[in-house]
Amino acid sequence: MTTDNDATNETIVTEAAETPVQAAAAKEAAPKKDRVAQLENEGDIAADYLEALLDIADLDGDIDMDVEGDRAMVAIVGADLKQLVGPNGKVLDALQELTRLAVTQQTGDRSRLMLDIAGHRAARRTQLTELGTAACDRAKEEGTPVKLEPMTPFERKIVHDAVAAANLKSESEGDEPNRYVVVIP
Repeated sequence: MTTDNDATNETIVTEAAETPVQAAAAKEAAPKKDRVAQLENEGDIAADYLEALLDIADLDGDIDMDVEGDRAMVAIVGADLKQLVGPNGKVLDALQELTRLAVTQQTGDRSRLMLDIAGHRAARRTQLTELGTAACDRAKEEGTPVKLEPMTPFERKIVHDAVAAANLKSESEGDEPNRYVVVIP
């Protein structure tokens, strides 16, 4: 015999059950949420490390954190931070590696965190995108490969992305630290 209570319970159970598509979407979303939380944690660890560094160096700066793609992004913004960037971003690169090591030490996982100071990397990204676009134009016009100056892996990645956006191919050639991008028409 079915009572009104049993019918109500069946309705509730039916409404609460997920479709296979909803269940799959929920399973896929869970690791993404976990990964974002992990990257936010990396950003917090990096921010603490960098705050201590700024205090030791007696420098003023604010720290911004974000997650872009599969990477924690940390930026130090402030008035006079040129000494933390250094010539050609060498000090910035070293600070990024030290910050990554600090994060790795606390999390046990390798970090791909990106550090920017005083907008140096953002400005460099713009320059390199323009360089990649100009190299594409030149390669199309001349019909020959265009070789660019040696760059860091970060810089080469930006140029490769700009070349791909222009529907051309590019390759990295040479050995570090003299590895460079070749744009192929």
